[in-house]
Amino acid sequence: MESPILQVENLTKVYTLGGYPLTVLRGISLSVKVGDFVALMGPSGSGKSTLLNILGCLDRPTSGSYHLGEEDVSIMSDDQLSDIRCRYLGFIFQQYNLLPQYTVVENIEVPLIYQGAKIDEKTKSRCESLANLVGLGDRLDHRPMQLSGGQQQRVAIARSLANAPSLILADEPTGNLDSSTSVEIMSLLRILNSMGKTIVMVTHENDIAAWSKRILRMRDGQIESDTPNTPIPIPTGLRLIDPDVLTNIVGGI
Repeated sequence: MESPILQVENLTKVYTLGGYPLTVLRGISLSVKVGDFVALMGPSGSGKSTLLNILGCLDRPTSGSYHLGEEDVSIMSDDQLSDIRCRYLGFIFQQYNLLPQYTVVENIEVPLIYQGAKIDEKTKSRCESLANLVGLGDRLDHRPMQLSGGQQQRVAIARSLANAPSLILADEPTGNLDSSTSVEIMSLLRILNSMGKTIVMVTHENDIAAWSKRILRMRDGQIESDTPNTPIPIPTGLRLIDPDVLTNIVGGI
């Protein structure tokens, strides 16, 4: 049996506010297999964003274990967590988090810079290929303010692939987009998932969660339900990525 790409057991998170404890996660146990596409849903305050931050090694649990592959990241130092983020994880944020002074290609290069990779002609060519994969081959020298919201999110998706991550974490990836652009972005994520990329996504919208293979609903810091889902088919007219070249460029699948 294939080992899960991530597994958490009895995860808790307690913050201290004004001298009083605030329990946000209450004994979360979760396993995600390679190639899964999981949507985390729940009302505000349910703990879904806190859980995503822990899965992304941006925060630590108060107790419990979190294994990413074979590594127990819940006991790692800050430097070790930074290394894990660089080597294994790709992030897509609702606010895009692009650097305004950087071009499309330079923004895609950012995770590689954090890795300490040399930005040479080969690296630039790969990042340009990623831009092409998300439909931005004619925008390579544009800066974020010259792009639409949907185009900025495509840059963020390409950036999330730059380090060939094992796991992509998306926080409300369509939260700032109109419905037609949301379909394009979710189609792009579904294509990546169909090629083997594992995705965990936070969303509060049922029509966005419908693109996933599995829907987890959270309430009061616990998983209320965990149900399989038949994802929305990828619209043929929006197939931005050529599957024949994806594996060579993205890698890590």
